[in-house]
Amino acid sequence: MKKIFIIGVVASGKTTLAKRLSQKVSVPCYELDSIVHHQTSTGRHKRSAEEQIEVIKEIDIHGTWIFEGTDRESYQCLYEMADTIIFLDTPLWTRRIRILKRFLKQNLGIEKCHYKPDILMLKMMYTWTRDFEQNRSGFEAKLKKYKEKVIRLRDNNDLDFT
Repeated sequence: MKKIFIIGVVASGKTTLAKRLSQKVSVPCYELDSIVHHQTSTGRHKRSAEEQIEVIKEIDIHGTWIFEGTDRESYQCLYEMADTIIFLDTPLWTRRIRILKRFLKQNLGIEKCHYKPDILMLKMMYTWTRDFEQNRSGFEAKLKKYKEKVIRLRDNNDLDFT
């Protein structure tokens, strides 16, 4: 595994898995949210799809990588570029609990985030989760095209690091 794309819906455990895997195999990991929403001296700015692809291609030039994120149109190149695609298919009830816990931790200052953890964002996370489940069949069809390189996990602890 030299180029790993970890994909899943909100609160599936992508970032946690990417960081653990990065340490284990000594490969740098990148949060796709940080590529989309670029931090500058004047604040966070959303890159265009073309700019996002440019950043991804620039990282790819340097060799090995782990990208983690949700399924966006601008990330489609990663399905082709990756030699391994890990789909974190965490149960819906687990994700719903994680979304609420994350919201509470962020508002208590226990967990950092790159966005404003307000009620609107909380609602959006639940909306994205619902939308993913309603459109799951389309996502599953996309994964079938890459079945030879897809690993499906129900939990971010299911990957054997030995």
